Amino acid sequence: MFKTRTKVLILSAIALAIVAGAFLYPQKTVAAALEIGTSAPSFELKNVNEQMVSLAGASGEVGTLVVFTCNHCPFAMAYEDRLIALANEFQPKGIKFVAISANDPKIKPEDGFEGMQKKAKEKNLPYPYLINEDGTVATAYGAARTPETFLLDKDGKVVYTGRIDDNTEVKDVKVHDLQNAMTKLVEGKASEIDPKVTAAFGCTIKFRK
Repeated sequence: MFKTRTKVLILSAIALAIVAGAFLYPQKTVAAALEIGTSAPSFELKNVNEQMVSLAGASGEVGTLVVFTCNHCPFAMAYEDRLIALANEFQPKGIKFVAISANDPKIKPEDGFEGMQKKAKEKNLPYPYLINEDGTVATAYGAARTPETFLLDKDGKVVYTGRIDDNTEVKDVKVHDLQNAMTKLVEGKASEIDPKVTAAFGCTIKFRK
């Protein structure tokens, strides 16, 4: 009963977010400013465990997934369990995950550090959850929405950017873009990832003004 009610609330929030986004924000037509094949910008940010985490330190033997997300966005919430499942599938295969919240807590208090710590504990996140409250890392990557993903190879070069899949409703998903891209990367066939760029959809990142 509780799960059903929570699902209904998330779906309602997504519907409202879509309507609001259509009128208040320009729609992003490409996943990111970073081009395929370019080296991803380095970073060092604070994790929810108070430790500093760098891109180099968090990188996997096969690759790294950098995902921009947050606590409050209904789109991000809809994808939490899917991201955790993908991490549990692909981290043992050499692709490490790093989640980053780039929302300004002054604009969205729910996305502050304490809220992130609570979320990480509640969901038992199997990857670092880093705070980037000034939005500089998101800007460097060209990220604009939550969730938005950047898949890097073992050399830190971008091989896929964009959405996780094509629908917030698990039962209606027809294309598993990110999963397909990671499968190709694990197989050593990054050049065969298709598409390499998709349009991320979700809430706009609330950048510091």
